[in-house]
Amino acid sequence: MAETLLELRGIIKTYPGVTALDGVSLSVGKAEILGLIGENGAGKSTLMKILGGVVAPTAGVIVVDGTEFPTLTVKEATKAGIAFVHQELNLFENLDVAANVFIGREPRRGGILNLVDEATMHARVAPLLTRLGVDFGPGDSVETLSIAQRQMVEIAKALSLDARIIIMDEPTSSLTLTETERLLGVIAELRADGVSVIYISHRLAEVRDCCDRVVVLRDGKRVGELAKAEISHAAMIRLMIGRDLKSIYIQPKTVPQNAGLDVKELVTSAFPDRAVSLSVRFGEILGLAGLIGSGRTSLAETVFGVQPPVAGGITLNGTPIRVNTARDAIAEGIYLIPEDRKRCGLLLDMPIVENISLADLDSYAPMMLVDGGREHKVAEEQRRSLSIKAPSVDTKAITLSGGNQQKVVLGKWLSMRPKAIIFDEPTRGIDVGAKSEIYALMRALADRGVAILMISSDMEEVIGVSDRIAVMHEGRISGFLDRKDFSEHNVLMLAVGHTGQEDVAAHA
Repeated sequence: MAETLLELRGIIKTYPGVTALDGVSLSVGKAEILGLIGENGAGKSTLMKILGGVVAPTAGVIVVDGTEFPTLTVKEATKAGIAFVHQELNLFENLDVAANVFIGREPRRGGILNLVDEATMHARVAPLLTRLGVDFGPGDSVETLSIAQRQMVEIAKALSLDARIIIMDEPTSSLTLTETERLLGVIAELRADGVSVIYISHRLAEVRDCCDRVVVLRDGKRVGELAKAEISHAAMIRLMIGRDLKSIYIQPKTVPQNAGLDVKELVTSAFPDRAVSLSVRFGEILGLAGLIGSGRTSLAETVFGVQPPVAGGITLNGTPIRVNTARDAIAEGIYLIPEDRKRCGLLLDMPIVENISLADLDSYAPMMLVDGGREHKVAEEQRRSLSIKAPSVDTKAITLSGGNQQKVVLGKWLSMRPKAIIFDEPTRGIDVGAKSEIYALMRALADRGVAILMISSDMEEVIGVSDRIAVMHEGRISGFLDRKDFSEHNVLMLAVGHTGQEDVAAHA
Protein backbone atom coordinates (compact mmCIF):
# COMPACT_ATOMS: atom_id res chain seq x y z
CA MET A 1 0.00 0.00 0.00
CA ALA A 2 1.09 3.59 -0.60
CA GLU A 3 2.23 5.93 2.16
CA THR A 4 -0.26 5.76 5.06
CA LEU A 5 -2.19 8.99 5.50
CA LEU A 6 -4.69 7.98 8.17
CA GLU A 7 -5.12 5.20 10.71
CA LEU A 8 -7.92 4.30 13.11
CA ARG A 9 -6.67 1.91 15.80
CA GLY A 10 -8.97 -0.11 18.04
CA ILE A 11 -11.86 2.36 17.90
CA ILE A 12 -14.59 1.61 20.43
CA LYS A 13 -17.80 3.59 20.82
CA THR A 14 -20.40 2.65 23.40
CA TYR A 15 -23.75 4.18 24.22
CA PRO A 16 -25.94 3.14 27.16
CA GLY A 17 -26.73 -0.50 26.48
CA VAL A 18 -25.25 -0.47 22.97
CA THR A 19 -21.76 -1.05 21.55
CA ALA A 20 -21.78 0.78 18.23
CA LEU A 21 -18.12 0.06 17.44
CA ASP A 22 -16.08 -2.77 18.91
CA GLY A 23 -12.33 -2.38 18.34
CA VAL A 24 -12.42 -1.28 14.69
CA SER A 25 -9.10 -0.58 12.96
CA LEU A 26 -8.45 0.57 9.40
CA SER A 27 -5.95 2.63 7.42
CA VAL A 28 -6.07 4.80 4.32
CA GLY A 29 -3.11 5.30 2.04
CA LYS A 30 -2.25 8.39 0.05
CA ALA A 31 -4.12 8.45 -3.28
CA GLU A 32 -6.12 5.35 -2.32
CA ILE A 33 -9.83 4.74 -2.78
CA LEU A 34 -10.97 2.68 0.20
CA GLY A 35 -14.43 1.13 0.07
CA LEU A 36 -16.25 0.93 3.42
CA ILE A 37 -19.31 -1.29 3.32
CA GLY A 38 -21.75 -2.94 5.70
CA GLU A 39 -25.43 -3.21 6.42
CA ASN A 40 -27.34 -0.36 8.03
CA GLY A 41 -26.38 -0.33 11.69
CA ALA A 42 -22.98 -1.93 11.02
CA GLY A 43 -21.20 1.14 12.42
CA LYS A 44 -20.09 2.95 9.26
CA SER A 45 -21.74 6.27 10.11
CA THR A 46 -20.50 6.24 13.71
CA LEU A 47 -16.95 5.55 12.55
CA MET A 48 -17.09 8.43 10.06
CA LYS A 49 -18.55 10.79 12.69
CA ILE A 50 -15.58 9.97 14.90
CA LEU A 51 -13.21 10.68 12.02
CA GLY A 52 -14.96 13.99 11.33
CA GLY A 53 -14.82 15.12 14.95
CA VAL A 54 -18.60 15.02 15.45
CA VAL A 55 -18.47 12.14 17.95
CA ALA A 56 -15.69 11.25 20.42
CA PRO A 57 -14.65 7.58 20.64
CA THR A 58 -14.92 5.75 23.95
CA ALA A 59 -11.48 4.24 23.33
CA GLY A 60 -8.93 3.93 20.55
CA VAL A 61 -6.55 6.19 18.67
CA ILE A 62 -6.76 8.27 15.50
CA VAL A 63 -3.46 8.75 13.66
CA VAL A 64 -3.10 11.48 11.02
CA ASP A 65 0.30 11.86 9.32
CA GLY A 66 1.93 9.94 12.18
CA THR A 67 0.43 12.17 14.91
CA GLU A 68 -1.82 10.39 17.42
CA PHE A 69 -5.10 11.89 18.63
CA PRO A 70 -7.40 10.32 21.24
CA THR A 71 -10.19 12.27 19.54
CA LEU A 72 -10.58 14.91 16.84
CA THR A 73 -12.62 18.09 16.90
CA VAL A 74 -14.43 19.25 13.78
CA LYS A 75 -11.87 22.05 13.38
CA GLU A 76 -8.96 19.61 13.74
CA ALA A 77 -10.49 17.22 11.22
CA THR A 78 -10.99 20.04 8.70
CA LYS A 79 -7.45 21.30 9.30
CA ALA A 80 -6.16 17.76 8.68
CA GLY A 81 -7.82 17.90 5.25
CA ILE A 82 -10.82 15.65 5.92
CA ALA A 83 -14.03 16.55 4.04
CA PHE A 84 -17.44 14.88 3.86
CA VAL A 85 -20.06 14.33 1.19
CA HIS A 86 -23.11 13.31 3.22
CA GLN A 87 -25.90 11.05 2.01
CA GLU A 88 -28.50 13.24 3.69
CA LEU A 89 -28.17 16.63 2.06
CA ASN A 90 -27.21 19.60 4.24
CA LEU A 91 -28.06 22.57 2.06
CA PHE A 92 -29.81 25.91 2.50
CA GLU A 93 -32.59 26.05 -0.07
CA ASN A 94 -32.94 29.84 0.12
CA LEU A 95 -29.31 30.39 -0.96
CA ASP A 96 -27.65 29.93 -4.33
CA VAL A 97 -25.17 27.19 -5.19
CA ALA A 98 -22.04 29.26 -4.56
CA ALA A 99 -23.27 30.41 -1.14
CA ASN A 100 -23.91 26.78 -0.15
CA VAL A 101 -20.47 25.67 -1.31
CA PHE A 102 -18.72 28.40 0.72
CA ILE A 103 -21.11 28.56 3.67
CA GLY A 104 -19.11 29.72 6.71
CA ARG A 105 -16.03 30.36 4.56
CA GLU A 106 -17.25 33.21 2.36
CA PRO A 107 -14.59 35.47 0.80
CA ARG A 108 -14.95 39.06 2.03
CA ARG A 109 -14.56 42.56 0.66
CA GLY A 110 -15.19 46.14 1.71
CA GLY A 111 -12.74 46.38 4.62
CA ILE A 112 -14.56 47.16 7.85
CA LEU A 113 -17.89 46.62 6.09
CA ASN A 114 -16.94 42.93 5.81
CA LEU A 115 -19.28 42.22 2.89
CA VAL A 116 -19.54 38.85 1.20
CA ASP A 117 -17.63 38.92 -2.10
CA GLU A 118 -20.21 37.17 -4.28
CA ALA A 119 -18.28 37.70 -7.52
CA THR A 120 -15.18 35.95 -6.16
CA MET A 121 -17.30 33.19 -4.67
CA HIS A 122 -19.06 32.53 -7.98
CA ALA A 123 -15.74 32.60 -9.86
CA ARG A 124 -14.28 29.95 -7.53
CA VAL A 125 -17.31 27.67 -7.75
CA ALA A 126 -17.75 27.78 -11.54
CA PRO A 127 -14.71 25.55 -12.35
CA LEU A 128 -15.80 23.03 -9.71
CA LEU A 129 -19.19 22.69 -11.40
CA THR A 130 -17.49 22.41 -14.79
CA ARG A 131 -15.31 19.63 -13.40
CA LEU A 132 -18.43 17.76 -12.28
CA GLY A 133 -20.13 18.29 -15.66
CA VAL A 134 -23.39 19.60 -14.15
CA ASP A 135 -26.08 21.59 -15.94
CA PHE A 136 -26.52 24.40 -13.40
CA GLY A 137 -24.45 27.40 -12.40
CA PRO A 138 -23.10 28.97 -9.19
CA GLY A 139 -25.88 31.57 -9.16
CA ASP A 140 -28.79 29.10 -9.37
CA SER A 141 -30.96 28.79 -6.28
CA VAL A 142 -30.70 25.41 -4.54
CA GLU A 143 -34.49 25.48 -4.14
CA THR A 144 -34.85 24.97 -7.91
CA LEU A 145 -32.50 21.97 -8.08
CA SER A 146 -33.46 18.31 -8.15
CA ILE A 147 -32.18 15.89 -5.51
CA ALA A 148 -29.55 14.63 -7.96
CA GLN A 149 -28.35 18.18 -8.62
CA ARG A 150 -28.24 18.95 -4.89
CA GLN A 151 -26.05 15.88 -4.40
CA MET A 152 -23.59 17.36 -6.88
CA VAL A 153 -23.57 20.63 -4.89
CA GLU A 154 -22.49 18.64 -1.82
CA ILE A 155 -19.68 17.09 -3.83
CA ALA A 156 -18.61 20.52 -5.11
CA LYS A 157 -18.52 21.72 -1.50
CA ALA A 158 -16.07 18.96 -0.56
CA LEU A 159 -13.91 19.64 -3.62
CA SER A 160 -13.73 23.34 -2.66
CA LEU A 161 -11.94 22.45 0.58
CA ASP A 162 -8.88 21.06 -1.23
CA ALA A 163 -9.19 18.06 1.04
CA ARG A 164 -6.61 15.27 1.26
CA ILE A 165 -9.25 12.73 2.36
CA ILE A 166 -12.82 12.94 1.10
CA ILE A 167 -15.43 10.70 2.74
CA MET A 168 -18.30 10.01 0.35
CA ASP A 169 -21.38 8.54 2.01
CA GLU A 170 -23.74 7.11 -0.64
CA PRO A 171 -22.74 9.84 -3.12
CA THR A 172 -24.59 8.29 -6.07
CA SER A 173 -27.84 7.39 -4.31
CA SER A 174 -29.73 10.09 -6.25
CA LEU A 175 -27.64 10.24 -9.42
CA THR A 176 -28.43 9.03 -12.93
CA LEU A 177 -26.16 6.57 -14.72
CA THR A 178 -24.50 9.42 -16.61
CA GLU A 179 -23.98 11.46 -13.43
CA THR A 180 -22.66 8.39 -11.63
CA GLU A 181 -20.14 7.71 -14.38
CA ARG A 182 -19.03 11.34 -14.24
CA LEU A 183 -18.60 11.17 -10.46
CA LEU A 184 -16.55 7.99 -10.69
CA GLY A 185 -14.41 9.78 -13.25
CA VAL A 186 -13.95 12.68 -10.83
CA ILE A 187 -12.89 10.22 -8.11
CA ALA A 188 -10.29 8.75 -10.44
CA GLU A 189 -9.02 12.28 -11.16
CA LEU A 190 -8.82 13.01 -7.43
CA ARG A 191 -6.74 9.88 -6.88
CA ALA A 192 -4.43 10.94 -9.72
CA ASP A 193 -4.01 14.27 -7.90
CA GLY A 194 -2.98 12.46 -4.69
CA VAL A 195 -6.34 12.74 -2.89
CA SER A 196 -7.66 9.76 -0.92
CA VAL A 197 -11.34 8.78 -0.85
CA ILE A 198 -13.31 6.69 1.64
CA TYR A 199 -16.21 5.47 -0.46
CA ILE A 200 -19.31 4.27 1.41
CA SER A 201 -22.01 2.77 -0.79
CA HIS A 202 -24.65 0.07 -0.93
CA ARG A 203 -24.22 -0.03 -4.72
CA LEU A 204 -21.68 -2.82 -4.76
CA ALA A 205 -21.02 -2.64 -8.50
CA GLU A 206 -19.63 0.88 -7.99
CA VAL A 207 -17.51 -0.28 -5.06
CA ARG A 208 -16.11 -3.08 -7.21
CA ASP A 209 -15.36 -0.75 -10.12
CA CYS A 210 -13.74 2.18 -8.32
CA CYS A 211 -12.17 0.98 -5.06
CA ASP A 212 -8.59 -0.20 -4.52
CA ARG A 213 -9.47 -2.04 -1.32
CA VAL A 214 -12.62 -2.78 0.68
CA VAL A 215 -13.10 -2.95 4.46
CA VAL A 216 -16.29 -4.61 5.72
CA LEU A 217 -18.10 -3.88 9.00
CA ARG A 218 -20.79 -6.04 10.57
CA ASP A 219 -22.48 -5.39 13.92
CA GLY A 220 -19.86 -2.81 14.91
CA LYS A 221 -16.88 -5.03 14.15
CA ARG A 222 -14.44 -5.23 11.29
CA VAL A 223 -15.12 -8.64 9.75
CA GLY A 224 -12.87 -8.61 6.73
CA GLU A 225 -10.92 -6.85 4.03
CA LEU A 226 -10.75 -7.47 0.29
CA ALA A 227 -7.81 -6.57 -1.91
CA LYS A 228 -8.53 -5.25 -5.41
CA ALA A 229 -8.26 -8.70 -7.02
CA GLU A 230 -10.63 -10.19 -4.40
CA ILE A 231 -13.45 -7.65 -4.74
CA SER A 232 -16.59 -9.25 -6.14
CA HIS A 233 -20.30 -8.86 -5.55
CA ALA A 234 -20.57 -12.29 -3.91
CA ALA A 235 -17.50 -11.81 -1.69
CA MET A 236 -18.74 -8.45 -0.40
CA ILE A 237 -22.22 -9.73 0.37
CA ARG A 238 -20.83 -12.79 2.15
CA LEU A 239 -18.79 -10.60 4.48
CA MET A 240 -21.55 -8.02 4.98
CA ILE A 241 -24.34 -10.36 5.98
CA GLY A 242 -22.52 -13.63 6.66
CA ARG A 243 -24.40 -15.53 3.97
CA ASP A 244 -25.05 -15.62 0.23
CA LEU A 245 -28.10 -13.82 -1.11
CA LYS A 246 -30.45 -15.58 -3.49
CA SER A 247 -31.38 -14.12 -6.86
CA ILE A 248 -33.19 -10.78 -6.58
CA TYR A 249 -36.24 -11.88 -8.56
CA ILE A 250 -38.92 -13.62 -6.52
CA GLN A 251 -41.41 -15.66 -8.52
CA PRO A 252 -45.01 -14.55 -7.94
CA LYS A 253 -47.28 -17.03 -6.21
CA THR A 254 -50.40 -15.73 -7.93
CA VAL A 255 -51.37 -14.71 -11.45
CA PRO A 256 -51.99 -10.93 -11.77
CA GLN A 257 -55.61 -9.94 -12.29
CA ASN A 258 -56.82 -8.13 -15.37
CA ALA A 259 -58.00 -5.17 -13.29
CA GLY A 260 -55.86 -2.80 -11.28
CA LEU A 261 -54.73 0.81 -11.25
CA ASP A 262 -55.13 2.43 -14.67
CA VAL A 263 -53.77 5.84 -15.64
CA LYS A 264 -55.47 7.11 -18.80
CA GLU A 265 -54.08 10.04 -20.78
CA LEU A 266 -52.95 11.66 -17.54
CA VAL A 267 -51.29 15.07 -17.97
CA THR A 268 -49.05 16.37 -15.18
CA SER A 269 -47.97 19.91 -14.42
CA ALA A 270 -44.33 18.96 -15.14
CA PHE A 271 -45.17 18.08 -18.77
CA PRO A 272 -48.42 19.91 -19.62
CA ASP A 273 -48.16 18.96 -23.31
CA ARG A 274 -47.61 15.22 -22.73
CA ALA A 275 -50.06 12.48 -21.68
CA VAL A 276 -49.27 9.24 -19.86
CA SER A 277 -51.20 5.99 -19.96
CA LEU A 278 -50.26 2.82 -18.11
CA SER A 279 -51.83 -0.03 -16.16
CA VAL A 280 -50.61 -1.76 -13.02
CA ARG A 281 -52.54 -4.95 -12.43
CA PHE A 282 -53.49 -6.18 -8.99
CA GLY A 283 -50.86 -8.76 -8.11
CA GLU A 284 -47.95 -7.46 -10.21
CA ILE A 285 -44.89 -5.28 -9.75
CA LEU A 286 -44.55 -2.80 -12.60
CA GLY A 287 -41.11 -1.18 -12.68
CA LEU A 288 -41.04 2.40 -13.94
CA ALA A 289 -37.62 3.30 -15.34
CA GLY A 290 -36.28 6.44 -17.00
CA LEU A 291 -33.67 9.12 -16.64
CA ILE A 292 -33.87 11.75 -13.90
CA GLY A 293 -36.25 14.44 -15.13
CA SER A 294 -38.24 12.08 -17.34
CA GLY A 295 -41.40 12.72 -15.32
CA ARG A 296 -41.62 9.59 -13.16
CA THR A 297 -41.86 11.33 -9.78
CA SER A 298 -44.28 13.93 -11.14
CA LEU A 299 -46.51 11.10 -12.39
CA ALA A 300 -46.35 9.40 -8.97
CA GLU A 301 -47.21 12.62 -7.14
CA THR A 302 -50.14 13.29 -9.51
CA VAL A 303 -51.57 9.79 -9.05
CA PHE A 304 -51.23 10.27 -5.27
CA GLY A 305 -52.86 13.72 -5.39
CA VAL A 306 -49.85 15.80 -4.30
CA GLN A 307 -50.10 17.57 -7.66
CA PRO A 308 -53.55 17.98 -9.22
CA PRO A 309 -53.84 16.49 -12.73
CA VAL A 310 -54.00 18.88 -15.68
CA ALA A 311 -56.09 16.40 -17.67
CA GLY A 312 -56.85 12.71 -17.96
CA GLY A 313 -58.18 10.23 -15.46
CA ILE A 314 -57.47 7.37 -13.06
CA THR A 315 -59.48 4.19 -12.61
CA LEU A 316 -59.16 1.63 -9.82
CA ASN A 317 -60.56 -1.85 -10.34
CA GLY A 318 -62.38 -0.55 -13.42
CA THR A 319 -64.10 2.33 -11.61
CA PRO A 320 -63.13 5.94 -12.37
CA ILE A 321 -61.94 7.76 -9.25
CA ARG A 322 -61.32 11.41 -8.49
CA VAL A 323 -57.89 12.18 -7.00
CA ASN A 324 -57.21 15.87 -6.49
CA THR A 325 -55.54 15.61 -3.08
CA ALA A 326 -53.47 13.09 -1.16
CA ARG A 327 -56.47 12.61 1.13
CA ASP A 328 -58.48 11.46 -1.90
CA ALA A 329 -55.79 8.91 -2.84
CA ILE A 330 -55.49 7.59 0.72
CA ALA A 331 -59.27 7.17 0.93
CA GLU A 332 -59.11 5.03 -2.24
CA GLY A 333 -56.26 2.89 -0.91
CA ILE A 334 -53.56 4.41 -3.14
CA TYR A 335 -50.37 5.15 -1.18
CA LEU A 336 -47.01 6.71 -2.04
CA ILE A 337 -43.63 5.92 -0.49
CA PRO A 338 -41.72 9.05 -1.57
CA GLU A 339 -38.19 9.36 -2.90
CA ASP A 340 -37.13 11.69 -0.09
CA ARG A 341 -38.32 9.96 3.07
CA LYS A 342 -37.01 12.66 5.43
CA ARG A 343 -38.74 15.59 3.74
CA CYS A 344 -41.91 13.91 2.56
CA GLY A 345 -42.38 10.56 4.29
CA LEU A 346 -41.74 11.14 7.99
CA LEU A 347 -42.13 13.61 10.82
CA LEU A 348 -38.63 13.16 12.18
CA ASP A 349 -39.19 14.64 15.63
CA MET A 350 -42.15 12.34 16.27
CA PRO A 351 -41.85 8.74 17.51
CA ILE A 352 -42.36 5.67 15.36
CA VAL A 353 -45.81 5.04 16.80
CA GLU A 354 -47.15 8.46 15.79
CA ASN A 355 -45.57 8.30 12.35
CA ILE A 356 -47.37 5.02 11.72
CA SER A 357 -50.77 6.15 12.97
CA LEU A 358 -50.88 9.72 11.65
CA ALA A 359 -52.16 9.03 8.11
CA ASP A 360 -55.06 6.97 9.50
CA LEU A 361 -55.67 8.86 12.73
CA ASP A 362 -59.46 8.85 12.43
CA SER A 363 -59.53 5.07 12.85
CA TYR A 364 -57.63 5.41 16.15
CA ALA A 365 -59.94 8.10 17.52
CA PRO A 366 -63.58 7.02 17.09
CA MET A 367 -64.64 9.22 20.01
CA MET A 368 -62.30 12.13 19.13
CA LEU A 369 -59.70 10.78 21.55
CA VAL A 370 -56.74 8.74 20.26
CA ASP A 371 -56.73 5.17 21.56
CA GLY A 372 -53.07 5.02 22.62
CA GLY A 373 -53.24 1.33 23.41
CA ARG A 374 -54.38 0.38 19.91
CA GLU A 375 -51.94 2.85 18.40
CA HIS A 376 -49.02 1.16 20.19
CA LYS A 377 -50.31 -2.33 19.36
CA VAL A 378 -50.44 -1.62 15.62
CA ALA A 379 -47.04 0.13 15.65
CA GLU A 380 -45.49 -2.78 17.55
CA GLU A 381 -46.90 -5.23 14.99
CA GLN A 382 -45.27 -3.25 12.18
CA ARG A 383 -41.98 -2.98 14.11
CA ARG A 384 -41.85 -6.75 14.49
CA SER A 385 -43.02 -7.69 10.99
CA LEU A 386 -40.66 -5.23 9.28
CA SER A 387 -37.74 -5.86 11.68
CA ILE A 388 -37.41 -2.16 12.49
CA LYS A 389 -34.31 -1.83 14.65
CA ALA A 390 -35.30 0.49 17.50
CA PRO A 391 -35.51 0.14 21.29
CA SER A 392 -39.27 0.75 21.17
CA VAL A 393 -42.00 2.31 19.05
CA ASP A 394 -41.62 5.44 21.18
CA THR A 395 -38.18 6.05 19.63
CA LYS A 396 -38.04 9.22 17.53
CA ALA A 397 -37.73 8.66 13.78
CA ILE A 398 -34.78 11.05 13.51
CA THR A 399 -32.58 8.65 15.51
CA LEU A 400 -33.08 5.72 13.13
CA SER A 401 -30.82 4.66 10.28
CA GLY A 402 -31.97 5.35 6.72
CA GLY A 403 -33.12 1.79 6.17
CA ASN A 404 -35.16 1.73 9.36
CA GLN A 405 -36.71 5.12 8.54
CA GLN A 406 -37.82 3.67 5.22
CA LYS A 407 -39.38 0.72 7.05
CA VAL A 408 -41.37 3.14 9.23
CA VAL A 409 -42.77 4.76 6.07
CA LEU A 410 -43.70 1.29 4.84
CA GLY A 411 -45.26 0.44 8.18
CA LYS A 412 -47.47 3.51 8.02
CA TRP A 413 -49.13 2.31 4.82
CA LEU A 414 -49.10 -1.41 5.57
CA SER A 415 -51.08 -0.77 8.76
CA MET A 416 -53.91 0.52 6.55
CA ARG A 417 -55.77 -0.96 3.55
CA PRO A 418 -53.53 -0.78 0.48
CA LYS A 419 -54.93 -1.44 -2.99
CA ALA A 420 -52.06 0.18 -4.90
CA ILE A 421 -48.68 1.34 -3.58
CA ILE A 422 -46.20 3.52 -5.46
CA PHE A 423 -42.60 2.97 -4.34
CA ASP A 424 -40.40 5.89 -5.48
CA GLU A 425 -36.74 4.78 -5.17
CA PRO A 426 -37.67 2.25 -2.43
CA THR A 427 -34.12 1.20 -1.51
CA ARG A 428 -32.22 4.47 -1.87
CA GLY A 429 -29.44 4.44 0.73
CA ILE A 430 -30.42 1.01 2.05
CA ASP A 431 -28.01 -1.91 2.50
CA VAL A 432 -28.22 -5.17 0.55
CA GLY A 433 -29.69 -7.16 3.43
CA ALA A 434 -32.51 -4.67 3.98
CA LYS A 435 -33.02 -4.43 0.21
CA SER A 436 -33.76 -8.14 0.00
CA GLU A 437 -36.28 -7.75 2.85
CA ILE A 438 -38.04 -4.91 1.02
CA TYR A 439 -38.09 -6.86 -2.25
CA ALA A 440 -39.66 -9.81 -0.43
CA LEU A 441 -42.18 -7.49 1.18
CA MET A 442 -43.11 -5.98 -2.20
CA ARG A 443 -43.62 -9.45 -3.63
CA ALA A 444 -45.73 -10.49 -0.62
CA LEU A 445 -47.92 -7.42 -1.14
CA ALA A 446 -48.33 -8.23 -4.82
CA ASP A 447 -49.22 -11.83 -3.95
CA ARG A 448 -51.93 -10.41 -1.67
CA GLY A 449 -53.38 -8.63 -4.70
CA VAL A 450 -51.88 -5.16 -4.24
CA ALA A 451 -50.84 -3.30 -7.40
CA ILE A 452 -47.19 -2.22 -7.04
CA LEU A 453 -45.65 0.58 -9.12
CA MET A 454 -41.91 0.76 -8.42
CA ILE A 455 -39.92 3.76 -9.63
CA SER A 456 -36.19 3.11 -9.56
CA SER A 457 -32.96 4.48 -11.04
CA ASP A 458 -31.09 1.31 -10.04
CA MET A 459 -30.92 -0.80 -13.19
CA GLU A 460 -30.23 -4.02 -11.30
CA GLU A 461 -33.29 -3.35 -9.16
CA VAL A 462 -35.60 -2.53 -12.08
CA ILE A 463 -34.58 -5.64 -14.00
CA GLY A 464 -34.35 -7.90 -10.96
CA VAL A 465 -37.60 -7.05 -9.18
CA SER A 466 -40.18 -6.14 -11.83
CA ASP A 467 -42.71 -8.40 -13.56
CA ARG A 468 -42.98 -5.84 -16.35
CA ILE A 469 -41.13 -2.58 -17.01
CA ALA A 470 -42.51 0.72 -18.30
CA VAL A 471 -39.98 3.33 -19.38
CA MET A 472 -40.50 7.10 -19.46
CA HIS A 473 -38.79 9.64 -21.67
CA GLU A 474 -39.50 13.38 -21.46
CA GLY A 475 -42.95 13.03 -19.94
CA ARG A 476 -44.18 10.12 -22.04
CA ILE A 477 -44.17 6.33 -21.79
CA SER A 478 -41.68 5.34 -24.46
CA GLY A 479 -42.35 1.62 -24.17
CA PHE A 480 -43.11 -1.48 -22.12
CA LEU A 481 -40.99 -4.61 -21.66
CA ASP A 482 -42.04 -8.11 -20.63
CA ARG A 483 -39.59 -10.20 -18.58
CA LYS A 484 -38.35 -12.09 -21.64
CA ASP A 485 -37.19 -8.75 -23.10
CA PHE A 486 -35.49 -7.42 -19.95
CA SER A 487 -31.97 -6.14 -20.50
CA GLU A 488 -30.03 -3.03 -19.58
CA HIS A 489 -29.70 -2.18 -23.27
CA ASN A 490 -33.44 -2.37 -23.91
CA VAL A 491 -34.28 -0.23 -20.89
CA LEU A 492 -31.69 2.40 -21.81
CA MET A 493 -32.80 2.51 -25.45
CA LEU A 494 -36.33 3.35 -24.32
CA ALA A 495 -35.06 5.78 -21.67
CA VAL A 496 -33.31 7.89 -24.30
CA GLY A 497 -36.34 7.90 -26.58
CA HIS A 498 -35.75 5.00 -29.00
CA THR A 499 -39.20 3.46 -29.19
CA GLY A 500 -38.77 1.23 -32.24
CA GLN A 501 -39.59 -2.40 -31.49
CA GLU A 502 -36.77 -3.46 -33.80
CA ASP A 503 -34.27 -1.99 -31.31
CA VAL A 504 -35.69 -4.09 -28.51
CA ALA A 505 -36.04 -7.25 -30.58
CA ALA A 506 -32.48 -7.02 -31.91
CA HIS A 507 -31.01 -7.05 -28.40
CA ALA A 508 -33.56 -9.11 -26.47
